[in-house]
Amino acid sequence: MPKRFNPALQQLGYSKTDRVVIFHADDLGMCESTLGAYSDLLEVGLLSSASIMMPCAWAPAAAELVRQHPQADIGVHLTLTSEWDTYRWGPLGSRDPANGLTDEQGYFYSSVAALHAHADADAVMQELGLQLDRARAWGLNPSHIDAHMGAVAHPKYLPGSIELAARAGVVTMFPRMDVGAWRAQGFDLTGALAAAAFGAYLETRGLPLVDHLVSLPHDVGGDHAALTRQMLADLPPGLTHFILHPAKDTPELRAITSGWAGRVANYEAFCSTALLDDVRRSGVQVISYRDLQTLLPRS
Repeated sequence: MPKRFNPALQQLGYSKTDRVVIFHADDLGMCESTLGAYSDLLEVGLLSSASIMMPCAWAPAAAELVRQHPQADIGVHLTLTSEWDTYRWGPLGSRDPANGLTDEQGYFYSSVAALHAHADADAVMQELGLQLDRARAWGLNPSHIDAHMGAVAHPKYLPGSIELAARAGVVTMFPRMDVGAWRAQGFDLTGALAAAAFGAYLETRGLPLVDHLVSLPHDVGGDHAALTRQMLADLPPGLTHFILHPAKDTPELRAITSGWAGRVANYEAFCSTALLDDVRRSGVQVISYRDLQTLLPRS
C-alpha cells in the first residue's frame, strides 16, 4: 500500500510529485576543520542546514560562527557517543559511572551498542537537555535536533527525546519510513516494526517528519559532486534528509580519522558552484528545518 503524501509537504504547498531536500551538515564543531568548511558552504549557498555537537572541543567556536550568520538554519546534533580512538569527548553533565553514560576512561562509549547496553534513560534525557540548553545559553536558536550516529534511536531514549523537542519547540529529525526502509537502514525486524509504528504515531500528533534518509559516504574520497548528482537523480518524490560531513583537509582532521578523505570530498563537492547550478536546474526543491519548525503544533 503506497505511503500517503507527506502532510508536512502538503502544508508547505508542495505537490505529490515534488522532490524536496534538506542538505544537512552533520558534526559541526567536532573539530576545527568543520568550521571553515561550514563557513565556505554557507557562502556557496547549497547547504541548507547543519547541527552542532555541543560536547566537542570546537563547539564554542562553532556557536560563534553561527551567531555571525543569524539566518542560518542550525540544530543540535545530540551526542552520546565518542567514536574516535585518540580524540574523545564526554557528557556536559555528570560522569558518574553509575549512570552508564561513560566508559572506563570517563568518555562517552565509542559504539552505539555499548551506549544502549549501559546508559540509564534518565541520565540520557538529562544529558540531552543540557546539550539543548547550552545551545540556547550560547545565543543560538535551534530549529531541530538530530542524533549523532543515530544513538537516540532506541526505545529507551526515543520517546523522551521527542518530548524534549516538543517542549523546546524544535523539530525532531525522524523518518516516516515503512518497515522495509528501516530494515535497509540496518534495523532488525523487531526494531523496524517499532520504528515504523513510532513514526506513524508521531504523524498523528502533527509532527513534521522526513520521508527519506540518504548520506554521502564520509570515510572514502572521490568525486562526490558526481555522486551527489546521481543520488539526486535517483531520489523519489517526498522530503529527503540528505546528510554530509564536510571538513577541510587539515593535519588535525587527518590525525583524528583515517577516513578524512571522505569528509574532505563532501566539502569539496558542496563548494562546487557547478553542482549548485545543476541542483537548481534539476527541479529539486531545497528547504531547511526552519521551514518545518513553522508547522509544529502550538501548545
